Amino acid sequence: MSQAEGVLITGVYGSGKSSVGAEIAYLLEQQERRFTLLDLDHLSWAGPDTCDRAAEIELLSQNLAAIAPNFRRISVTLFVLAYFVRTASEVQAIRAALDLPLKVVRLTVPLAVIEQRLASDVTGGRRDDLREAAKQIATAEGLGLEDVTIVNDRPVHVVAQEIMTFLGWP
Repeated sequence: MSQAEGVLITGVYGSGKSSVGAEIAYLLEQQERRFTLLDLDHLSWAGPDTCDRAAEIELLSQNLAAIAPNFRRISVTLFVLAYFVRTASEVQAIRAALDLPLKVVRLTVPLAVIEQRLASDVTGGRRDDLREAAKQIATAEGLGLEDVTIVNDRPVHVVAQEIMTFLGWP
């Protein structure tokens, strides 16, 4: 059995983390590789939002630490994670919870592209996401935590393949 490893795809709202992660999962499935795709937002949400980021990261870490061994037990060796990390301590918490080598890939996208992507979803939540993305881009939030930065203004399959090449998952 190969050693398990993972990738954390990070970036602001609308940068394409989930879409690129899903495409990587599709490519791995085509290769008959053992993988899991986890959107870490789902491991940290417990509404209503209390604006307590530390508590959110703690909940995410506890949930990830609880489920990761289950995937490894069934011989999953590749973990594809999607989540916007803001600090080095958040990356470390995820890495510790996963308990395996983890590379961080940051997706960058011009704000105009994010606006186009979110335009078809006119919910109040998406308008909030767009405002938050603009703020995160302006303040360079989460910048410098990545092993590599990839521009995601190209077709999703091209970006996914570039990430897989970087990871050595051809």
